[in-house]
Amino acid sequence: MRVLVLDNYDSFTFNLVQYLGELGAEPIVFRNDVLPPAEAAALAPDRLV
Repeated sequence: MRVLVLDNYDSFTFNLVQYLGELGAEPIVFRNDVLPPAEAAALAPDRLV
């Protein structure tokens, strides 16, 4: 499962990324001000955090 994680410049983000990976997900991380909505949709993630 591909999970798009939007990083809001919070130190907790990478804790979530680590947990998602341990659960078998494929986390994809981008800063919230770098990835336009159209590009996020083009990545076709299964979930968004």
